[in-house]
Amino acid sequence: MNIENIQKVLLECYSKDLCYPKVQDDWSEFNKCFGMCAITSLIINDYFGGDICKIHVDGISHYFNLIENKIIDLTSSQFNHDIDYKYYQIIDREKILTDDTKNRYNILKTRLIIKLLNQIDKKVYSCKSCDKLVDKFPNDATVFLGKDQTIVLVGEAPANNGWRKSHKLWCDINGKILPSGVVLQKLFDIINRDIFETTFLESVKCYPLERKNLKICSRNCKNIMLEQLKVLNPKLIITLGEFSTRNLLNFKFNKFLDVVGNIYEVNNYKILPIYHPSPISPKSYKGNVPIFEKLKGIYNL
Repeated sequence: MNIENIQKVLLECYSKDLCYPKVQDDWSEFNKCFGMCAITSLIINDYFGGDICKIHVDGISHYFNLIENKIIDLTSSQFNHDIDYKYYQIIDREKILTDDTKNRYNILKTRLIIKLLNQIDKKVYSCKSCDKLVDKFPNDATVFLGKDQTIVLVGEAPANNGWRKSHKLWCDINGKILPSGVVLQKLFDIINRDIFETTFLESVKCYPLERKNLKICSRNCKNIMLEQLKVLNPKLIITLGEFSTRNLLNFKFNKFLDVVGNIYEVNNYKILPIYHPSPISPKSYKGNVPIFEKLKGIYNL
């Protein structure tokens, strides 16, 4: 993911309803960037850091990004002349996020995420690496995009009768909530969250025909998974069980017990391994309760 690709996809996402309300009537398909500077600069700041800056152009407030002393202005084309960036001020992003701007920003970001994830899914379904080892689902999303991307759950691999076929997260093909989902929701109740609104993806993107192929498939899928996480940009990743934890942590560990319940920072992500919520595991609920109690206490989620 790079700024050039983000810019291209954002152009596909812009629409009149996302334009700054005071100038919305002047927006047109021929000038898609018009009135989009604030919400665009917030998104670029999300993914690439740096500062959000403000200047006045033709008497109008205009926002852009400053990243490693380089000016990044994805909406400069709305003006029909060059911009003098000399007299800018750095703005706290929270000051930009008024109710209206926050609403438009959230809509734009959701549109962007969906399009970026769709791009990645095309890679999944054109991939030939595991063809003889897996059953590919019909062309479908490999990420369940919940209303909440603050936390992203990372599982092992799709179940043959799970959400990728039922199209209902944590439900089998008959729409019945899976036992793992029941346990996980009890745990999420501790942090006042709904698992059915929480974004979820798996380490492996297709259904391995034999469990012995999980490691091979996860290696082949890892870069795709990392791309998806980069797009989602969560505050916290919760890995469900040992397999998905080993796939994400950048160090080796002997026993899962040594890492479960601890928060690790890897590639700017905070990763929390928990016991797999499957009732088959004796620690699926009782072993995870202290982890979620601690999570509730230390994290403002």
